[in-house]
Amino acid sequence: MTSITPTITERWRSWRGVLGALGAIVVVATLIVLVSGTRNGGRLDVEATTPQGARALAELLRAQGVEVNQVTTFDDAIEQAEGSLLVVARPEFLVDAARLAELAGRPGPRLLIAPTRPVLQALAPGVVASPGSSEVVRAAGCDLKAAVLAGDALLGGWSFGGATCYRGTVAVVGDATLVGSGSFMTNEKLAQNGNAALAMNLAGTHRRVTWFAPRSPLGVPEGGGKSIEQLIPANVGWFTWALGLAVLLTALWRGRRLGPVVEERLPVVVRAAETVEGRGRLYRARSARDRAALALREAALARMTPRLGLAATAGQNEIVTAIAARTGQDGGQIHRILYGEAPTGDAALVALARDLDTIERQVRDS
Repeated sequence: MTSITPTITERWRSWRGVLGALGAIVVVATLIVLVSGTRNGGRLDVEATTPQGARALAELLRAQGVEVNQVTTFDDAIEQAEGSLLVVARPEFLVDAARLAELAGRPGPRLLIAPTRPVLQALAPGVVASPGSSEVVRAAGCDLKAAVLAGDALLGGWSFGGATCYRGTVAVVGDATLVGSGSFMTNEKLAQNGNAALAMNLAGTHRRVTWFAPRSPLGVPEGGGKSIEQLIPANVGWFTWALGLAVLLTALWRGRRLGPVVEERLPVVVRAAETVEGRGRLYRARSARDRAALALREAALARMTPRLGLAATAGQNEIVTAIAARTGQDGGQIHRILYGEAPTGDAALVALARDLDTIERQVRDS
């Protein structure tokens, strides 16, 4: 009698193609993750996760409700500057005097990071700057609120005349705020000393920020631009090869096993507002006002703590003192709102939410 049970060798032959394809797909997926895990970009690029990028600062600002829009051309900067805080993050690339003059004609506040002399002449005329100051941790040494609340920070680079902070490396002249260097805003240095608080206090003064960070000199002579090949990101080749290999392996593996097309209804997309309302109804149905109040207080503290320049582990007294100093409100009342007893009724819960919103708005706008 002949056995019809497949042997180990036969099983291996039938499955080795599948296992090989799966292994190759895992390798391809790993390569994609390694290549795409870091978002490259220039210095102080708000989308770059590299040490010199500014993605961390942008995410902190967005978490506070600030809209951060990065632009890389004069046209976009001129179009979006009005009604927002214009942050000039890469002034060394702004070499077109005519376009700088056009940008200067747009009204509104400006934050100039390590400004060059052409940028100063156009956007902060009359300011005298001198180079050569080394980057070290400095005390605020002034009464500018943004600096006093932040405390010590890493600054250097350009020094400015007039009323300044951090030994001349931060100055406010009219609508323009000048900083001598931008290292304290980078992903690498943001968490050190009071860098995060200073960066947020300077860049978070308005609800909308236009972050002007060109990736190459703007206004170079004709013929000095890049070719089409140079404009293609370096990682595109990796993605193309990885995608092609994955498609080929999938075709070899499943080419003869694909069945008929089956219709399938897509899952329902639930709006975020409905999720919040549903959770609120659950709290109300179970009279869980204590949990609802705790959630409101924790969310408000999480948003206010970075703006106050405090660590996430700051104690109650430290937080209450900082808020009282910033808003002028009574410390006892602030402590009651942030750490008091749970509301005993729906009206009290609504009043607590209103009080928390008032404190948070005062901290943000002060």
